[in-house]
Amino acid sequence: MDRDAIARVTREVVRTYPEMDGVSPTVRRETQAPQEQYVLTYKGKVSLPGGRQMNRIVRVTADPRGRIVRISTSR
Repeated sequence: MDRDAIARVTREVVRTYPEMDGVSPTVRRETQAPQEQYVLTYKGKVSLPGGRQMNRIVRVTADPRGRIVRISTSR
């Protein structure tokens, strides 16, 4: 997956999850998929009421051109 495709996916993730701004994803190729797909994993922290923080993981499945197939997130 090239840098432009990663940047395209990251822009969409940051638009939906602003707390992921500045987070670099880990990228791995999905080997079991019928077409070539990549899984990008973003790990960040979210501020909660009362000054507490929670870890948030956003997992994105995308094609080589950066088109998002699926997004899932932890609570």
